[in-house]
Amino acid sequence: MPSASSTARLEARISTDLHALLKRAAEIQGRTMTDFVVTAVTEAAQQAIEQAEVIRLSQADSQRFAETLLSPPQKTPAMERAFARHQALVTPE
Repeated sequence: MPSASSTARLEARISTDLHALLKRAAEIQGRTMTDFVVTAVTEAAQQAIEQAEVIRLSQADSQRFAETLLSPPQKTPAMERAFARHQALVTPE
């Protein structure tokens, strides 16, 4: 989060209907329109980032993932070849 002294301006053109809606919602919550909009936008941004970055697993999938980490499968010849190709690509000569 930016510090209180660090600010930036955001401008948006909105319809008069949306303006009235936002104003009414802010008044209902006893907040300024700026505070209402900033809070709503912050929550929407955090939700969008979380949806993009957080992987949610069912309990069964979570259990299987943990078991695989604790007891990884044996390497197959195809896996060995893939690891070798990867190493050749990422290791500078």
